[in-house]
Amino acid sequence: MKAPKLSQLAETLIGSEIVKLGAEIKERIRQGARVYNFTVGDFDPSVFPIPAELQQLIEKAYQEKHTNYPMAEGNIELRQGLKSFIKHYQGLDYEMSEILVASGGRPLIYTIFRTICDEGDRIVYAVPSWNNNHYTHFVEAEHVVLEAKAENNFMPTAAELKPHLAGATLLALCSPQNPTGTTFRKEELEAICDLVLEENAKRGDEQKKLYVMFDQMYWHLTYGDIEHHDPVSLRPAMKDYTIFVDAISKVFSSTGLRVGWGLGPAPVIAKMKSILTHMGAWAPMAEQKGLADYLNDFPSIDRYLKHFKSEVLFRLNSIHDGIIALKQDGYPLDAIAPEAAIYLTVKVDLKGWKKADGSVLAEQSDVTHFLLNEASLALVPFYAFGSDRENPWYRLSVGTCKKEEIGEMLGKLRAALGTLIKP
Repeated sequence: MKAPKLSQLAETLIGSEIVKLGAEIKERIRQGARVYNFTVGDFDPSVFPIPAELQQLIEKAYQEKHTNYPMAEGNIELRQGLKSFIKHYQGLDYEMSEILVASGGRPLIYTIFRTICDEGDRIVYAVPSWNNNHYTHFVEAEHVVLEAKAENNFMPTAAELKPHLAGATLLALCSPQNPTGTTFRKEELEAICDLVLEENAKRGDEQKKLYVMFDQMYWHLTYGDIEHHDPVSLRPAMKDYTIFVDAISKVFSSTGLRVGWGLGPAPVIAKMKSILTHMGAWAPMAEQKGLADYLNDFPSIDRYLKHFKSEVLFRLNSIHDGIIALKQDGYPLDAIAPEAAIYLTVKVDLKGWKKADGSVLAEQSDVTHFLLNEASLALVPFYAFGSDRENPWYRLSVGTCKKEEIGEMLGKLRAALGTLIKP
């Protein structure tokens, strides 16, 4: 059957590279293959369960028949709980009218793009980054893309952004960053905020302002001496131009519960609510009820995070150390020391090396397939996050990683590398 003619968006939209790769891996596993799958930005509930207290509160809400529609902007009790939670952990004061609840971060990000941007508007974002390219395509805006550099831990700098902000409508930032697990340093984010404030000061009352979407989905998961910084804490004037995106998805290992929230100027949040209402992308009622109670239980939250973060960091450090050991043995591998989130940024620069059969790993896609076929190792290449297809860096996610498989994976990777011939 001939494919029907559909909308311009449907005809030109590129599917998720991560979903495509994940489907290939699932099929291999279904056929009995052993795969060390480090691709998914998700959690194995048997390894990283949600907080027990949160689960009990949600179950109680279902038992009490809280299964009807929630308020469009989020239930009052939940927004009150979020107000308290945000003040306690981040030191930010937001009023109820400045908080919007949705079914996870994705609907909020979509509504931010829809609320702020028109066709042809300039949207500035760095790559690698999660889905900014797709959301910019949704609104038919102009992509202003900056390729972040390894020497800056793949975080955009103020100097790199400065030439692109004139006339822009939206600057999309994320820290801790997906896919890199790296973060903004205080001085760098301050400099970026100053650029935004300077740009907005130039614009008249009738002109659109430059807004910052600040995705901080992983901000509770920082390690060692790493501190999370945000625009509003650093520059209070940024409150008029910043829309935060956050959720329980990562902080409580609760990706499937679908509760997220946006924080921003009340007029922007009101318009986002209107769009969200037509989408119907509300967080489930029972989850809202249970979470509203849990967010005020700071001792339970602190206990959960202490254990959760230690388990994630053990996995990140163990794999990082194994990759660095391979680097020290002469293989063209590297990794950035873990800073935050559930991701390790890994470099596998094997282009030009020969396999035992004489074939050459001529392109980065050949390297990706070599890792999967010969080392049973599945990683997400940075091109899935908008970078150049020949970029040798990858995202490695430990959300489904069992401790006992780390040594196995590193051993199999070493054995596979040992079969290659250096150019």
